[in-house]
Amino acid sequence: MTRYGIVSARDDLNASSPSSGGPAGFDQRLAQAEARLAGKRAGSADAPQGAGSGEDFSALGAALRMGTELVAGLAVGVAVGYGLDYWLGFRALFLILFSLLGGVAGMLNVWRSVSKAGSGLGN
Repeated sequence: MTRYGIVSARDDLNASSPSSGGPAGFDQRLAQAEARLAGKRAGSADAPQGAGSGEDFSALGAALRMGTELVAGLAVGVAVGYGLDYWLGFRALFLILFSLLGGVAGMLNVWRSVSKAGSGLGN
């Protein structure tokens, strides 16, 4: 069984299952496996979600999307304002005006996505 003090995997398997050859041994091992699985399922339902869960990635995606919408609205407003100022010869009139409008548009987009996500929570 052991050679030079090393236990093989086959020796471990034979030692852990007393009646490994018959159907009764299989049923016993199956019942033990189901009990372990039920314990893990009950423990995972009570525990908070881990860092690698799908809900965490979904929340991260939503946060990145909202930030991108806010910055994109502001960037478009600044670009349009700067272009109008350059074209019409004003100093910063349209730049300030369209920067504010772009920021408001970005905030409205964020508000819409938050309210849409909030309505899906069962409220």
